[in-house]
Amino acid sequence: MTTPLRGLLVAGAAAAVLLASGAPAQAAPAIPKFKAPTTFGTSFQPDPKHDFTKGIHSRRNGILRGQIVAVRGGVAEYVPVKWKKSKHTEGYFAGPPEGDAMAYASRIAKDVVYLSALGCKASQAELTVSRNSSLGVKRCSRATLIKRHGKTPRPSLITVYKGQIVKVQEIFTP
Repeated sequence: MTTPLRGLLVAGAAAAVLLASGAPAQAAPAIPKFKAPTTFGTSFQPDPKHDFTKGIHSRRNGILRGQIVAVRGGVAEYVPVKWKKSKHTEGYFAGPPEGDAMAYASRIAKDVVYLSALGCKASQAELTVSRNSSLGVKRCSRATLIKRHGKTPRPSLITVYKGQIVKVQEIFTP
C-alpha cells in the first residue's frame, strides 16, 4: 500500500532521472521559416486578407517590416513602414499617413527573440549590426524590447506566429 507522500517522492525521483538524462522537457514549438521582406523596401507590404475595419488585431503569420509604436500590458501595437529616399540624406523609414488605419496589435511572446542594432544597454552606444544586412544581431531581453520600443519606435523586422510577436530584429539606420 502506497501513501500519497510516497507517490509524490516516486514521481519526483522519476522527473529528476529524466532531467539528469538530458531528455528534453516540453520544448516550445518550432517557428517556421518565413520569407523576409526587402529590408529597405519602398512600399508597404500588402496584407489583403486583413480587415482593418474590424478593429486593431494581430497580423497573419509572417515577417512585417514595421515598427512598434506602443506597448501596453505585454501587447504591442505596430505599423508597417517603407523606405523613403531623401534629398539631403540617404533616406528614412516612414509609416502610414496620419489617420490611416493600417495598424496591428499582438501579444509579445514570453520567449521573444529580440535582436538589437544598438546593444542592450540604456546608452544604446554599442553598434551591433551585421555589415551585410544592416540588421541587429545582439540578443537582448524581452524587458529591454518593451522598454525601448514602448518609448521610441525603431524600424524592425517583426515576426508574428500564431497571433504573437516571436521575433523583433531591428534595422539600423544612421
